[in-house]
Amino acid sequence: MPTQKLWPTRGISFGGDYNPEQWPRETWDEDIRLMIEANVNIVTLGVFSWGTVEFEEGRFDWAATDEIIGLLWEHGISVDLATPTAAPPAWLHAAHPEILPRDKNLVPQFSGARLGWCPSSPIFREKSLNFVTALAKRYAQHPAVALWHISNELGGGNGRCYCTVSAGAFRRWLEHKYVNIDTLNLSWGTGFWGHRYASFDQVEPPRGNEAQNPAAMLDFDRFSSDQLRQQYLAERDVIKGANPQAIVTTNFMVGPSQDVVNYPRWAADVDVVSNDHYTIPTDPHSAQDIAFSADRVRGMSSNKGPWLLMEHSTSGGTWHPVNRAKAPRELIRNSLAHVARGSDGALFFQWRSSRSGAEQYFSGMVPHAGTDSKIWRETKELGAILRRLEPVAGSVVEKAKVAILFDDEAGWALIRGMKPRHMRDYGGEARTWHRALWEKNILVDVIGPWADLTQYDLVIVPTLLLVSDEDARNISSVAERGGVVVVTYLSGVVDENNRIRTGGFPGAFRELLGTSSEEFFPLLDGERVHLDDATIATEWTELMRESATAEVVARYTTGAVAGHPAITRSKHAEGSAWYVSAKLEFEGINSIIDDITASLGIGGEPVPVGIEAVRRLHPESSFLFLTNHSADPIAVEVRGQELITDTAVLGSLDVPAGEVRIVRETR
Repeated sequence: MPTQKLWPTRGISFGGDYNPEQWPRETWDEDIRLMIEANVNIVTLGVFSWGTVEFEEGRFDWAATDEIIGLLWEHGISVDLATPTAAPPAWLHAAHPEILPRDKNLVPQFSGARLGWCPSSPIFREKSLNFVTALAKRYAQHPAVALWHISNELGGGNGRCYCTVSAGAFRRWLEHKYVNIDTLNLSWGTGFWGHRYASFDQVEPPRGNEAQNPAAMLDFDRFSSDQLRQQYLAERDVIKGANPQAIVTTNFMVGPSQDVVNYPRWAADVDVVSNDHYTIPTDPHSAQDIAFSADRVRGMSSNKGPWLLMEHSTSGGTWHPVNRAKAPRELIRNSLAHVARGSDGALFFQWRSSRSGAEQYFSGMVPHAGTDSKIWRETKELGAILRRLEPVAGSVVEKAKVAILFDDEAGWALIRGMKPRHMRDYGGEARTWHRALWEKNILVDVIGPWADLTQYDLVIVPTLLLVSDEDARNISSVAERGGVVVVTYLSGVVDENNRIRTGGFPGAFRELLGTSSEEFFPLLDGERVHLDDATIATEWTELMRESATAEVVARYTTGAVAGHPAITRSKHAEGSAWYVSAKLEFEGINSIIDDITASLGIGGEPVPVGIEAVRRLHPESSFLFLTNHSADPIAVEVRGQELITDTAVLGSLDVPAGEVRIVRETR
């Protein structure tokens, strides 16, 4: 079990983004009173305050910041102090409009939004670090500052900049990676379309449309993530220079669809892995979306102990076509779902809903309606619950036996460039396989293909288009030692340079699978193909070869490849490897998961249908989180002390509809 690092609060962290600069001074006293009433123990301060504090270059006014930090500390509320570099001040854009990022067509972003800066800009780096240095000098040793928050959602608005400064930085990045231009030409396959380069000076970012060299696009995505990381590291190092013991983080945006930053590669750079997660109003499985995101963040934090939910919403957001308000009790369920899967906190954006600005309709802990509201009553109730969960702090989620492999670089390779079928949703396939396990209460770790896989009996490899030889061997070793590997369509097709692996698909896994396909047969929108096991495929099929070393589990019965294998299984000593060459509807995936988990003896928590169950472990305790997603109360067999209601459970616990119960189990 990992040793817990120093945590910014005692027990579970609870609070949210606090922007006192948006409110008159008399509101601050009410805020402090309400925070105490709600059991808030930490707030994120200063995220967008650069232009308020440094209203002219070199002229700082710290009076309001000094006062609010003092007030918070006086009343026992810790501060997660942000470097406000996500929102450059108006004077900086006026003096240096060239720092604004430019899109693929070299159209500049206009000022007025956030993250309006090019990650490669030396001017932005200089000005931002000047502010961070002044901030650190003033507050690095302040006892209220329990956590440092670098910028905000890096890459959320400036993930890729194609300006001339970025182009120069990209060339330097390539020269560092490839050393000589001949190596780049070979890796990129620049013989196609006669794009061979004579020097790095000739290389430009992949601007314009998607008819670009796939290797160039992939490297530009890697470069863009690295540039953002360098800005994070530069700011972090200033803070650490002022206080080596400072706990530093930055808020990731981990989910199934983020495609800007390679967060797993950043995780080693933060002291606490933090995440922002917002449910999507049109998602019919939003509870499972929370679980998928949390399982992925936990995978990034596996050697650091608990992680931190830095932001989520009390109710509706503002950026979707329709922003659904959360139903009664959903606020509490969502928050505790993250805690169940490893977060030692539940923080929100934001404390008080803004009256003005782009997010004026965004829900807050104190909504526009004030304290006579559903949101405030549930916020208070959640604060009281989290305070009672202090014994849970520092515990970790029990070990999973199943892993789903997820890699941002594979996602970049999949969704960009010209393909047999343009797949714009890398995380969708992983979510579907995860859902089949989630519905059975089988715990899953969502991790990178380079991770240590020795603890897993089942490893699922969904649409991992890009994989290195080393990672392919890591995956194959699971079957060789007796585990089961499931590889889906569009996996192992290209190497780390986005070059096709010739000889049949999926190239990196042909030996593991004992079979291959010779041609892709993508389906048209609305087209459906049947398999002989009564399952249905949409969007994707393949012309698979017959093989003496792979058993046919199911064949296509309709469509252009009717009669050919669709799903195969090969044996490896005590293990096996499955290949699923089609995009199956959920029922087909669910059936495969049923077969494999039964054969491996992998089962979920023995709870009734409708209950989501997750267990967190402490050296001397275990905590069973039970969430009722049904419309009726459900009885669960368990013994121990229920922490939310503080009642003894002597064998059976009724979990009300839509509610969460947490049992400190009797061992």
